[in-house]
Amino acid sequence: MTELFADLPADVPARLRARLVTDAEREGILDVAYRTVDTPVGSLLLAATPAGLLRIVYSTTGHDAALADLAERVSPRILHAPARLDAVVRQLDEYFTGRRRTFDVPLDLRLATGFRRAVLSHLADIGYGRTESYAEVAAAAGSPRAVRAVGTACATNPVPVVLPCHRVVRSDGTSGGYVGGAAAKQALLTLEAA
Repeated sequence: MTELFADLPADVPARLRARLVTDAEREGILDVAYRTVDTPVGSLLLAATPAGLLRIVYSTTGHDAALADLAERVSPRILHAPARLDAVVRQLDEYFTGRRRTFDVPLDLRLATGFRRAVLSHLADIGYGRTESYAEVAAAAGSPRAVRAVGTACATNPVPVVLPCHRVVRSDGTSGGYVGGAAAKQALLTLEAA
């Protein structure tokens, strides 16, 4: 098979992929665009719908598994379409270089419902460089006794970093768990403390 395409320019697969993305967007059949980006906390998979940023996935979770989950839960019409996520990548770069404290990209939070959605709504209110305990977040989300449910909401946050669940810590001040791992959580808290 390789010999068949040996005379084609090296950029043909990239051009064909770009044409596929353009055609899919024009026809309205690109439901989820994705790309990966290298950051100080590892490789992140970014996925967006026309409504906004849908997922940020750490490599520890598994990018392929996340894409398969999106294909099942949202739509099988998923394409590697990096340009749709340029604004998110720019804001993440600004965040990681200390030039951004909040994100202002549209979000598609369809993957979170009920109390989890209430927790996510509150996360944006936890200011840069600040932390809140799981108990404080539970109270702010309207269910003061739902401390464990806050932990679950943070662990299933579809857009970590952008909705800063890393700012939620234990009541004794220790960091607690994080979807990207303990090292990623500490790196984000250290970045914001600088």
